[in-house]
Amino acid sequence: MSIFRKLFVPAMLAALASSTGLASAATEIQWWHAMGGVNGERVNKIAEDFNATQTDYKVVPTYKGNYTETMTAAVAAFRAKKQPHIVQVFEVGTASMMAAKGAVYPVEQMMKDTGEPFDKSDYLPAVISYYQTSGGELLSMPFNSSTPVLWYNQDALDKAGVASVPKTWPEMKEASEKLLKAGYKCGFSFGWQSWVMIENFSAWHNLPMGTEENGFKGLDTKFEFNNDAVKMHMANLENWAKDKLFVYGGRRGDSLPMFTNGECGMWMNSSAYYGSIKSQAKFKFGQTMLPYYPSVIKSPQNSIIGGATLWVLKGKEQADYKGVAKFLTYLSSPEVQAWWHQETGYVPITKAAFELSKKQGFYEKNPGTDTAIKELSLNQPTPNSRGVRFGNFVQIRDIINDEMEAIWSGKKSAVEAMDDAVKLGDEQLRKFQQANM
Repeated sequence: MSIFRKLFVPAMLAALASSTGLASAATEIQWWHAMGGVNGERVNKIAEDFNATQTDYKVVPTYKGNYTETMTAAVAAFRAKKQPHIVQVFEVGTASMMAAKGAVYPVEQMMKDTGEPFDKSDYLPAVISYYQTSGGELLSMPFNSSTPVLWYNQDALDKAGVASVPKTWPEMKEASEKLLKAGYKCGFSFGWQSWVMIENFSAWHNLPMGTEENGFKGLDTKFEFNNDAVKMHMANLENWAKDKLFVYGGRRGDSLPMFTNGECGMWMNSSAYYGSIKSQAKFKFGQTMLPYYPSVIKSPQNSIIGGATLWVLKGKEQADYKGVAKFLTYLSSPEVQAWWHQETGYVPITKAAFELSKKQGFYEKNPGTDTAIKELSLNQPTPNSRGVRFGNFVQIRDIINDEMEAIWSGKKSAVEAMDDAVKLGDEQLRKFQQANM
């Protein structure tokens, strides 16, 4: 064979194979997520970095809107048999995903079926317990896990003469009064109000939000958050709102600018706002644990998880799940999780990532950034503080938000709003129970 044929023919065949689709192509793994903005860019980086480690699989991340929109899109896609391999679902969708029989491929089972090494003991107990069955099987892979913290403007507190960051609600009131006297527009605000002021408030004070261990033990759960402690707290917020000690700024993260612009000296919301606050705040800021009422509990119990996990959906080629498993292993690696945690403020999902962050000096250089981890692991979780698992909870949160907003606007008293929230919420629980009996 001539040198021409030796060089040209293989090249020609390779080009032909490529143009006709005969060349070996990486198997695409579709990942639908709800991370917009900078966090969306970080999600893309994780996928790109994984893709660069091998050539068999290509993870394709796609932003599908906010948490509710992403979950709704995935459900619709599954019914149309056009579902992704992986979908990011926020924690309140856990019960609904569990009830989606035949749609979910439990992560622990998938890892076992594909032969991918997986050890649950590597993960932080406070993170994975929320997403396990009563038998301990892990249903979805923790990804962006967070918990609410108290963010504070240290410069504002110093100017107002607040000697130390508040630890209790009475101290929050006192500090807010001083901030207003110092010229600030409000003492504090908060976001994701049902999650922070009802769900976590209850866990933090070791109070049940509902019966049946907050829904973990059965679908016949009923709400109990219209108790004396929650009503007292709502009434206090109602009164403080009249004096601008507290100013409401929206259901999700809408009130963030009120803090970063220096209007409010304190803000309660997810630890995952670390990246945003770090880039936007022009003042010395910090984060500390949530305040509590000494009249309700001697010391705080523990906070509960928020954020979202990655659910694997059935209906794909079995060979695809080998790629899904490899990606989830990569995602959980200490290096990836430590980077994600340090960039975003989300909790590292494994002990190794937490230890790596310590070794890298992250907490020493950025005091307070381990607050979320401390809150989640403050005490051994009780049936009241393990988390919540209520069906139709997306709709129920909307109900709670409506009733809380009725308090802030003066349309309802705290007692009336909480009683109505429980009544309407229970109706949703019964609908879910009947649909899944």
